[in-house]
Amino acid sequence: MSGSGVSVRVDKWLWAVRVYKTRSVANDACKTGRVTVNGEVAKPSTKVAVGDLVTARRRDRTVSYEVVVILEKRVSAPKAAEAVNDLSPPAPLVAPIVAADGIRDRGEGRPTKRDRRQLDRLHRR
Repeated sequence: MSGSGVSVRVDKWLWAVRVYKTRSVANDACKTGRVTVNGEVAKPSTKVAVGDLVTARRRDRTVSYEVVVILEKRVSAPKAAEAVNDLSPPAPLVAPIVAADGIRDRGEGRPTKRDRRQLDRLHRR
């Protein structure tokens, strides 16, 4: 499961353990300063080794991982979960979505012009 080397580029590792969807997105995150390795801002070429602490800011939250296994290639989600020790705080709870006024009961017919405008306003939010 581990790669051949003792260390690997941080952008490659973030992609391999599925923190980012593509390697180019991981690379961009490193270039914009959203990734740190052991508390220091990481360039895409920064090497990570077993025991390093990698923190990455994503759109919705910040995640922190301890490197357990060095991966150079993307692996399945269960194997990726085994390669890291997740130190992130729990994800914030998302408020349940309440049915909006735009939801119509079955059999009420077509929406009127006024209903259509309200639905359009609702979907534009």
